[in-house]
Amino acid sequence: MNPIFEFFLNPYRERDTHLIVLEAIAFVFGIASVVYAKKENIWVYPTGLVATVITVYIFLQDELMGDMMMNFYYSIMSIYGWWNWSRKKEDVYIVPISSTNTKEKLIGFLMFLVTMIVTYLVYTAYGTEINTSNYIDIFTSGIFFTAMWFMANKKLENWTLWIFADIITVPLYAYRGWGMLSLQYLIFTVLAIQGYFAWKKRLNNSKTEIQRS
Repeated sequence: MNPIFEFFLNPYRERDTHLIVLEAIAFVFGIASVVYAKKENIWVYPTGLVATVITVYIFLQDELMGDMMMNFYYSIMSIYGWWNWSRKKEDVYIVPISSTNTKEKLIGFLMFLVTMIVTYLVYTAYGTEINTSNYIDIFTSGIFFTAMWFMANKKLENWTLWIFADIITVPLYAYRGWGMLSLQYLIFTVLAIQGYFAWKKRLNNSKTEIQRS
């Protein structure tokens, strides 16, 4: 068998069937969610919610508390984002794509720091031995936490954070034996790059329309 296929399939040989099925479902809905996000479509949230709830369960089974916490947070933020993106005033959506200001950047940085601290404390509270991959998990948790908040508020910078953290997560999940999730984050990286340019174009177009009016 091809070494690449062997690398991805080996970890699943001893994995419970129901976990493999759930991971596959999360894979499909996760990809769909990012595609909808790129299009600025409200379906980013219901599809993402399915993926994150399933992933919370999977990570809980593997006692990966940082990843589990992030996906639990994604689930909560998906509900908030769903509501925030749906808000209208006189049939016009009131949350447009925008860039972060200095205050929002500062809030994002503080969220990044607090998330890392909380994730570390959760690991220690559960008595989990923290190794190198866990420290990477703690670091990316902080990035993902902030990225999700930026996305819920349609901030362009959410894509920059997703790209950076996704690139780190691809080899991390491959190392842990999650072939599907590693492939998923590789696809996420490509979609996030596309998402950044798509949102950037919309933001520039809206600025041009404002200047003309």
